[in-house]
This record gives sequence, structure tokens and C-alpha cells, in this order.
Amino acid sequence: MQTTALVLIGLVAGTLSGMFGIGGGIIIVPALIYGLGFSQRLATGTSLVVLLPPVGAAAVMEYYRRGEVDVRAALLIAASLFAGAWLSSRAIGEVSGSLLRGAFGVFLVILGGYMVYDAFRL
Repeated sequence: MQTTALVLIGLVAGTLSGMFGIGGGIIIVPALIYGLGFSQRLATGTSLVVLLPPVGAAAVMEYYRRGEVDVRAALLIAASLFAGAWLSSRAIGEVSGSLLRGAFGVFLVILGGYMVYDAFRL
């Protein structure tokens, strides 16, 4: 696992979180799966640690108990997510709402298409 990749995931998730209000399930989980080769369960458990305060400790503790949390990865992503969200939320004030909605829609279509393709490829 590369520190740079984890920091990049955090920055991208933080940036998109600041712009669109998204993060864990849409950004972090697919990035860990497709970018770093995490299993679905390990990616989900790690993402939950990143999002611990809003998600709640009970689910995280269950994933952790089963060994499905990478604490180091979660801490690196969380710190980077904080920086990315702060920077993008400051910069986004100059971008029109319609451009943001369009960009978010395009992003979701591309990500969704790739996930469907990956799930059903032979």
C-alpha cells in the first residue's frame, strides 16, 4: 500500500466532499477497491473509520473486531480529506451552481458506468 495513493484518495474525497457533499461510499470505497486492491469489506471498514463521527462507532467497532479495518490507511485518508475539503470549499465559491450540478452528474454517471462494467465483465 502506498502512502501517496492513500493521501491522494483523501485529497480527492475531501475536494469532492467540499464541492458536492460526498465522500465515503462514492469516493473512498471505490478508490480503495479499484485503486489499491482492497476487498469490498476492507474498503468499507476503512471508509467507516474515516467517517467515524457521522457514521457512528458501533459499525466501525464491528468491522474492526473482524479485522476489516486498515487503521493506517484510514488515518492518512482522514487527514488528507480534511485538507482537501477545506481547500475546495474555499475555492468553490467562484463556481456557478449549475456547473457544479453538471459536473457532479457527469462524475456519477462515469463512476456508476465503470462499477456496473466491472461487476458484470466476463
